[in-house]
Amino acid sequence: MKSKILDAVGISAAVLCLIHCIAFPLLMIIPLGISHNPYIDLAFLAIGAVVVYKVTKSMTRIWLKAIFWVSIILISISVLADFIFEVHIPLIYAGAAGLITGHLINFKNHRH
Repeated sequence: MKSKILDAVGISAAVLCLIHCIAFPLLMIIPLGISHNPYIDLAFLAIGAVVVYKVTKSMTRIWLKAIFWVSIILISISVLADFIFEVHIPLIYAGAAGLITGHLINFKNHRH
């Protein structure tokens, strides 16, 4: 049951992250006076990493663990590049999509 809740939190955070990553560049076109804050991306990364760690701790499927951790690594690379080089790498989209996919598969495979 605890893993189902973690999957729900992970799906929610990854979807919000993906919406943020897609919508924010569109909002930058409109002169609203807002700017990108990489700490928001870092917060999504921290939430995702904690949830992935807890979900994969007792997981037996190696391929599903790989989906989760590769997705976190992709997001980490993108966030790190944003902090160091102030450039937004699209790896964050693939990472968020991977987290959503992994959590949906994991949620579906739970024995109810």
